[in-house]
Amino acid sequence: MHTPPSDDLATLDTADSAPRPAEPGAPRRAASPWRGRVMAAGLILAALNLRPAVTSLGPLLEEVRADLGMSGTVAGVLTSVPAACFALFGFTAPRLARRWGPVAVVCAGLAAIAAGLLLRPLAGGTVAFLAASALALAGIAVSNVLMPVIVKRWFPDRVGSMTGLYSMGLSLGTAASAAVTVPMTEALGGSWRTGLGVWALLAAVALAAWLFLARDRTSGSPADGAEATRTEAGGKEAGRTDADAPATAESVAAAETAAPADGPAIRITRSPLAWAMAVFFGFQATAAYISMGWMPQIFRDAGVSASTSGLLLAVMMAMGVPLAFVLPRIAARLRHQGVLVVILGVFGLTGYAGLWLAPAGGAWAWALLLGIANCAFPLALTMIGMRTRTHAGVVRLSAFAQSVGYLLSIPGPLLVGVLYQHSGGWGQPIALMAGFMVPQIIAGVLAGRDRTLEDEG
Repeated sequence: MHTPPSDDLATLDTADSAPRPAEPGAPRRAASPWRGRVMAAGLILAALNLRPAVTSLGPLLEEVRADLGMSGTVAGVLTSVPAACFALFGFTAPRLARRWGPVAVVCAGLAAIAAGLLLRPLAGGTVAFLAASALALAGIAVSNVLMPVIVKRWFPDRVGSMTGLYSMGLSLGTAASAAVTVPMTEALGGSWRTGLGVWALLAAVALAAWLFLARDRTSGSPADGAEATRTEAGGKEAGRTDADAPATAESVAAAETAAPADGPAIRITRSPLAWAMAVFFGFQATAAYISMGWMPQIFRDAGVSASTSGLLLAVMMAMGVPLAFVLPRIAARLRHQGVLVVILGVFGLTGYAGLWLAPAGGAWAWALLLGIANCAFPLALTMIGMRTRTHAGVVRLSAFAQSVGYLLSIPGPLLVGVLYQHSGGWGQPIALMAGFMVPQIIAGVLAGRDRTLEDEG
């Protein structure tokens, strides 16, 4: 999940904070406090919709599997779909934004989310369910990539505060969907189809708000899309540690528009640092998607009620709210971030050990520990910004680490499902989850060393 940036954003692109002439394509701030509040509300509504498609499914996965005749292996495929969609569909966002404008693309993304969430409960089989889920996740992927661009265009001199607000909305949507899906399902008659489908209403509300914003010419145009991407990428040149902005497709688009002054292309695939960052990013993403997809089922099989299992997942996801503000600031003050990687890894290994020994007895403690461990995401994004000196370097490292990392994360949830299917229990899958922490720690320590990508060029 995305996280708020560090204090360095206070110095981001001072040129964007200065008054600009009212010319076509030039980004402008809200003309009035009322309009600014409407834009902020739109950001929050969009952010609230960027995770419920994933986290609402986990607490009801058992009912979905039983009704659709879905095997554990196929359920593992389902839990791997988010990473695959984020890695693949995200690449299309910058090109779409250059053609249609970022606001129009976000509107289309929200429409895809609403349609996917509405069609998913109507599915009569596994294939249709997977297709509807992929539609919603594709909408999330393009919206997720473009939100930092829109934050920068609408609030050029308040990037930090507005990104923090947007990130808190994302975390709130993640935790709330995990916590209330089961109680809401029970209140609406007990059908998983109703419990999952009701989230389409939230997406529809956000879509209506964004359609209203899209009517304003200053919200964005096709020209704005390219300019916004260049401006957002340019903010990284000063070496800031933005723990939210680096997104795979956005970075790729920025690389395409990088100025020749950035120097010759870095041979990213030959860089040990780049591979260490990609592996670290990939394994932390693996842990996150396994948690969102399988953790409620683990607790339910241990005898915990469905509603409590959802609350436990919500606790895990909610840990990202306070720690997302703290970790980037601490990391930015350290020359070597490996110590933070090890600390988070120890929390994760302790949580998995407790989950294996007493999954129900210490459920709340294990959820808390694993929630802390899953906060490796903001640390990974902070480290990407700190391991480069130049604009071209941060763009290429961000694009490589995230694209390769998301691809690496795809098999993890699938392997958990296969092991669960063939072993008939959670002992082996939990051991696999704990095993994933080892390469994550090793790669994170290597990536956290005080050096830059340009030193290897």
